[in-house]
Amino acid sequence: MVGSYRALLAFSLALTLAACSPSKPTFKGADITGVDWGGDVRLQSHTGERVSTSSFRGRLLILFFGYSQCPDVCSPTLAKLAMLRKALRQEGERVQVVFITIDPAHDTVQQLAGFVPKFDRSFIGLTGAPEEIAAAAREYKIGYTPSAVDPAAQIDHSSGMFVKDAAGKLRLLWRNDISVDDMEHDVRLLMGG
Repeated sequence: MVGSYRALLAFSLALTLAACSPSKPTFKGADITGVDWGGDVRLQSHTGERVSTSSFRGRLLILFFGYSQCPDVCSPTLAKLAMLRKALRQEGERVQVVFITIDPAHDTVQQLAGFVPKFDRSFIGLTGAPEEIAAAAREYKIGYTPSAVDPAAQIDHSSGMFVKDAAGKLRLLWRNDISVDDMEHDVRLLMGG
């Protein structure tokens, strides 16, 4: 009888502790918290000034690599990110979207200035010398190469969006087909509710 009582007490204690411990958030995107890549990059913004991704600490940072002439992925993804900011309403001001070109030969400061703000005036486009872009792409495990079909017009590239929390830590990788609702869910979790 005493043994059963102790077992019941131990079981009750275990349930109480499990109920009191914080659960790990369930994200819709891939949780990549703890990876040892995805650090700071410093490039030229579409406004002409040098910008470091670390300067956005205190805000959620969404990084997206692409190029302005991308025929099928980049524009729809930026449009979706603009819808996310609208869905977040006032809290959208706590989110910074940064588009990093993988086509610095064509995506000049002037080209990005005419492209990126069309989606949302708060979005920032970054470009730089080819070696700077290559280093940024390596830092985020982005692959890109001119297309075999039309090397003059297209660049084959890996896709997805990276989300850093307000402390500047890389937390999530979103596929381009993620819904706005799922992005909003993840952003609200990272914002703490």
